[in-house]
Amino acid sequence: MSPYQLNNKKIVNAWAFYDWANSVFPLVITAAIFPPFYAEVTKHADGSDLVFFMGIYIKNSVLYSYVFSFSFLVTAIVSPLLSGIADYSGNKKPYMQFFVLLGSISCMLLFFFDGTNLNMGLIGIMLGNIGFNGSLVFYNAYLKEIVTEDQLDRVSAKGYTLGYIGGFILLVLNLALIMNADKLGFQNKALPYQLSFLSVGVWWLLFSQYTFRHLPGTKERNESKSSYLLNGYKEINKVFKQLKHFRLIRRFLYGFFFYSMGVQTVLYMASLFGGKVLNVPTQNLIISILLIQVVAIIGAQLFAYLSKILGNIRALLIAVACWAAICIMAFFIYKTEGFYLLAALVGLVMGGIQSLSRSTYSKLIPVETKDTASYFSFYEFSEKIAIVLGIASYGLIEDISGSMRNSVLLLIVFFIAGFIALCFVRLKKP
Repeated sequence: MSPYQLNNKKIVNAWAFYDWANSVFPLVITAAIFPPFYAEVTKHADGSDLVFFMGIYIKNSVLYSYVFSFSFLVTAIVSPLLSGIADYSGNKKPYMQFFVLLGSISCMLLFFFDGTNLNMGLIGIMLGNIGFNGSLVFYNAYLKEIVTEDQLDRVSAKGYTLGYIGGFILLVLNLALIMNADKLGFQNKALPYQLSFLSVGVWWLLFSQYTFRHLPGTKERNESKSSYLLNGYKEINKVFKQLKHFRLIRRFLYGFFFYSMGVQTVLYMASLFGGKVLNVPTQNLIISILLIQVVAIIGAQLFAYLSKILGNIRALLIAVACWAAICIMAFFIYKTEGFYLLAALVGLVMGGIQSLSRSTYSKLIPVETKDTASYFSFYEFSEKIAIVLGIASYGLIEDISGSMRNSVLLLIVFFIAGFIALCFVRLKKP
């Protein structure tokens, strides 16, 4: 039984509003502006994209892939431990606040990145990503404790929808700043981009305060004589053992793992693919990300509706099949116009698969479960390891073959594997 008042409007709104606060990071920084900016400022005058890092020369996009995947590896290792501690201490909020502070300050530090200080840019994006994903462990763990099961899909979709709207607004403002840099008198061409990074950190830190003001804090503390650190590991190990007895959860996590390798890699590497492979101008890349956001708002609601009619699993199967089709199209597209079509299709299925994945997993967790943070940390752990392998393999194939286009072929395999695994999951219609 939840220690909080279920379906409380103020609490639910405060929870969902954190998506508004934090979604600017994956949208503005990791998806839209930082990757093409990074690729541009680390490119040499002769057009070479090789950078010198730790004694070797490596392609800038390959290095970005490896560093970004490493940040997910750190999160995957640390998050289960911290969520286990949060469950035993009975208070998720301070841990969530710590990661918000880490992430937002890291975004602000990117203001000083101009390409000459490669390490600062890489450290900033790495710590920002750790802060973002670390906060989500505790954020997601709140969901099943504040709403009844029949409200999971609706509230989950509400959070993502608010995130898309908030991210869209800030990205529009940043795009306007970048496109009108000359009119505004910017002598330094990098400054509008750097101000965009600064705005993300301020937005994230500022708007998350509403969430922390109304989100419940302390619940009943679990009195344990052993170390909190050891308890965290024990809790994760207990969840792992319990999953052996929950066949549906285990099968769902198999499917989730494989299609997450594809989904998250597409979202994080799309702008680099468009810029380096299709030669899409940076401003046009940002516009395409805006297109994704607009369509994603519709997509999140569309798939929530499909889940009511067909059930969560069938709706997810449709989404995964669409993702596979998008990757097949990407491999054969050579013109800039095709990238905009792909962006629209990605937006349509992006919101649906993220929202449904979270709510479907919530439904599969046993009702009597009290340590939801540990279950969601396992969920986040699976996703982060999937992202590590997905992005790292994407960069590795580019490094070996010399082309990002070949990396897309591997993503198709990921989606096919995820689709097959989901076919064995049976979940009753809501």
